[in-house]
Amino acid sequence: MHLRYFHILLLLGCLLAGSAYWAEPAHAQRSGQNPEVFEGVDMDEQLGETIPTDIVFHDETGADVTLDAYFDGEKPVVLNLVYHNCTMLCNVVLDSFTKTLADLDWVPGEEFEILTVSFNAIETADLARRQKERYVQQLGKPEAATGWHFLTGTEASIERLTEAVGFKYRWIEAQQEFAHPAALIFLSGNGKITRYLYGVDVPASDLRPALVEASEGTVGTPLDQIFLFCYHYDPQANSYVANATNLMRLGGVLTVLALGLMLVFFWRREGREQRSENGKWELGKGDPIPGSSLPQ
Repeated sequence: MHLRYFHILLLLGCLLAGSAYWAEPAHAQRSGQNPEVFEGVDMDEQLGETIPTDIVFHDETGADVTLDAYFDGEKPVVLNLVYHNCTMLCNVVLDSFTKTLADLDWVPGEEFEILTVSFNAIETADLARRQKERYVQQLGKPEAATGWHFLTGTEASIERLTEAVGFKYRWIEAQQEFAHPAALIFLSGNGKITRYLYGVDVPASDLRPALVEASEGTVGTPLDQIFLFCYHYDPQANSYVANATNLMRLGGVLTVLALGLMLVFFWRREGREQRSENGKWELGKGDPIPGSSLPQ
């Protein structure tokens, strides 16, 4: 009977490992990635590079700030490059990003920082202030105002930052607007570029692991670390998908643990049964029946 249980448990372990291997990715490939419509408009990823944090911008109050004011060495930073007079894409991106932040149980300023930087040098700090008020109110978390920063700057400052992160855009004279990619850029607490997530709609289920990844484990729970072990970023899907190899490893570990627990259970039960049988045999030798002065 014990052998039958062992076979059943072994079969379950094999099924677990097999299902992990053949499992479909957790997220379907997203169609939000923007195709390259105009020549020279692209994102040249600079993963692993560190941005220059001495670049001077203006915050929403008009004060001069350097980027290093937003990097404390630990908390991750999300950078999105937009311009506020954009007639379509940028407002859609910010609206969607705000909804994602609302779905996230973390708050800007506590677990992470956000830098929303205009790449249009003619935009003013006053415009950035009004945009900040609008989106913080839309987010519904007033405390986020301390961690969501709207910056404007000179052409020289903008050029240094966009070149550092590989953000390529151009002015389209005929449309009187910029053509540009849409992406969230994740930075470590020291300004190292760790991840790019593309498209208009980045769900909280992708935002959170990207933040954990950028923080190198200083942000998040043990469950977030387990998630990153079981899932990895797939550039083709623009999302975090199941890591079949690691899932198989985890399934193997869980199977071994389950087998061990089952064996301990059976050994202990068998030990109790054996002790009970030995006790009955000893009583059969003429020992007094418990609670009686007479032999059995």
